[in-house]
Amino acid sequence: MSEIPEATADAAEAARLWHVAHTRPRAEKKLAAFCSDRALESQLPLYRSIKRYRGKRVVFLKPLFPGYLFVRIARHQRLLLQQNDLVANLLDVPDQAEFQQQLEDILRTVESDLEITVAPEILPGVRVHIRSGPLRGMDGWVESREKIADVHIRLDFIGQAAVAKVQAEDLELS
Repeated sequence: MSEIPEATADAAEAARLWHVAHTRPRAEKKLAAFCSDRALESQLPLYRSIKRYRGKRVVFLKPLFPGYLFVRIARHQRLLLQQNDLVANLLDVPDQAEFQQQLEDILRTVESDLEITVAPEILPGVRVHIRSGPLRGMDGWVESREKIADVHIRLDFIGQAAVAKVQAEDLELS
């Protein structure tokens, strides 16, 4: 069995671009499973939501950005997604490098043990740099600054953000 030359593998990797799949309502997990079954790279950031029912504590995994799945596909795979009943629209990402960095920041935030809440829109505020803790090195936007600051970790392309609770003393102005 022959190996794929490194230049060919690099070209194939470069030919895959990030897209944002706007899904039908409540279809994010189904579309992620569809992509997984067909070996299509996708990311669905999920956060833990805890509900209490009659004294029981139930944990749900919910999409951080309802209605969106992030897919990295080659040009010839677009039609496969666009024809899927779960996809309402497939959006092109104009700045691939910025999108990938912001998506990596979102995924890193979700994987941390910090409390995550959903912020439906990006609010104006002061840009900060996180200098310590599990999100060290990331930049964000402050929503409020009290004992605990709510720092927006941005994903600009879809106009939404995740909010992570970070100690104010871990922040510095960017």
